[in-house]
Amino acid sequence: MNLTITEKAASFYKQEIELESGQSLWLYVRVGGIGSGGFSAGIQPGLPDTPALTVTAGEIYFHVTEADAWYFDGITIDYDEDMEEIVFTHLETNDLFNPNEPQKK
Repeated sequence: MNLTITEKAASFYKQEIELESGQSLWLYVRVGGIGSGGFSAGIQPGLPDTPALTVTAGEIYFHVTEADAWYFDGITIDYDEDMEEIVFTHLETNDLFNPNEPQKK
C-alpha cells in the first residue's frame, strides 16, 4: 500500500484530536459521503481490531487494515493551509469518487 501522510496533516490531526506523540489513529473505509462509489475515509483514535499496515508521520501512527488498503492505496493526505482543511489526493487520478479507475487522458 502506498499511503502518504504529510507532516502538516499529522500535525492537524494531533491538534484536533488532542493526540500525544506515539499515539495511533485508525483510518478506515466508511459507507456514505464523498469517496469511491459511495465510500469515504473515516478516522478514529486507537488501533483496529485486525492486523493493519502502519504509516508514521509527525510522531503519530496511522493504521489501515488490509481489508481497507484498496481505498487508501495511492492516496496522499495533506493539510491545505489556505482552505484550513485536510485534502485527499490520489497519485493516478483526480477522481476520488472512484480512485481505482485509471485517469482519463
